[in-house]
Amino acid sequence: MGEGVLSRAAGQRGSGAGTSALLEDAGLTRDAATLLLGGAPLTEIANQVGTPVFVYNAESIRSRYRSLDRALAPLPHRICFAVKANGNLAVLRILQELGAGADIVSVGEMHRALAAGFTPDQIVFSGVGKTADELLSAAKAGIGHLNVESLEELELLGRITEREGLSVQVGIRVNPDVTTDTHPYISTGKSGMKFGVPTDQVLPAAEYILRHPRLELTTLAMHLGSQIVDTEPFIQGIGRLRELAQRLRLRGVTSLRVLDIGGGLGIRYAEERSIEPAQFGAAVVPHLAATGLMVYLEPGRFLVGSAGLLLTRVLYRKHSGGKEFVVVDAGMNDLVRPSHYQAYHEIIELEERGRPANRVDVVGPVCETGDFLALDRMLPGLEAGDGLAVLGAGAYGFVMASNYNSRPRPPEVIVDSGKWWVARPRERIEDLFDSERSDSGISE
Repeated sequence: MGEGVLSRAAGQRGSGAGTSALLEDAGLTRDAATLLLGGAPLTEIANQVGTPVFVYNAESIRSRYRSLDRALAPLPHRICFAVKANGNLAVLRILQELGAGADIVSVGEMHRALAAGFTPDQIVFSGVGKTADELLSAAKAGIGHLNVESLEELELLGRITEREGLSVQVGIRVNPDVTTDTHPYISTGKSGMKFGVPTDQVLPAAEYILRHPRLELTTLAMHLGSQIVDTEPFIQGIGRLRELAQRLRLRGVTSLRVLDIGGGLGIRYAEERSIEPAQFGAAVVPHLAATGLMVYLEPGRFLVGSAGLLLTRVLYRKHSGGKEFVVVDAGMNDLVRPSHYQAYHEIIELEERGRPANRVDVVGPVCETGDFLALDRMLPGLEAGDGLAVLGAGAYGFVMASNYNSRPRPPEVIVDSGKWWVARPRERIEDLFDSERSDSGISE
């Protein structure tokens, strides 16, 4: 099931207890009635740090990384974490210490990855709208390879490197025209999308790089989209990259070293199937081995999505127009996925109380009708003060949070082996306007 193919009817699934698979994916257990993440009681975190708060399980992230690493073990490979999924420095350091690289899409993410300890050669820079300043910054930093996504971007990079006397290893991100069964907002590998160089423009791009004294073509790359649970699109895309690699070799390109197959591996948000690392490896390794190239994989959601929760607290119950509302202190500014993608997130109690379930809309405090975390959801009878955990919030949660309605962004907490700490404090109200000026700044 795709990212947001989760209608109001789909919101009816679940009873607030959570399926065993979802609990296992996150590292959640119960000690009697109390919900634990990685051995840490979540009610304790909610009470001491306050809600809303994002909480990430370090051991779950490590386990997911190692499972992918094993699946690709027959090949020379590097797993580059997609920083856009979760840019918390503590999360990045967990992955960097495991040997991961970083996949970035902005100069801000570049500096964040460097601050977390990734070396420049471990970083891949993609993105369709890199500015001249970003290209220059990446070139000066010596980024491992820079994936260009249009001929104009490539020519701009060529001018910058000649002017500055810098050498850059270049990847061509190809649009392989592969259809994926996912939400249209996160499908990126189909023809007509803004991403990547169309296949008929790859050879002219490669010839430009071949002629350029400061550019070296080291990589062919693709990215098919997000929340993909089938291996067939990857096999199709890899086949098209292999064909292009062969054509480039026939044109005299001898510098190719990497085949970058992107990320997008899907996880469970409800009862839908996920993509299992062993299954993924068995499907793609034979096709990749034939190339003789190093393989880059760029997962984001797969590594951190299930490992993260958003904790929130019930503020009020409300009956209106024949409907039951549960108003909580987390809103669309904290977790925009339900509103933006109509995405489903399982919601469970921090403390099981055995109350009868009823059908409710779980809504936030933001001044928008679209501010909801769940619609028509069967949940145990909830009362003001009850704590809830929103599952699957480790990816595209905090990174997409905003200050809409002048609401400070939540803190982020890391749990590791039963212990926990605040990795990022809650924003203060003063942080929201400290950098602003109330006067014109124009002297009389």
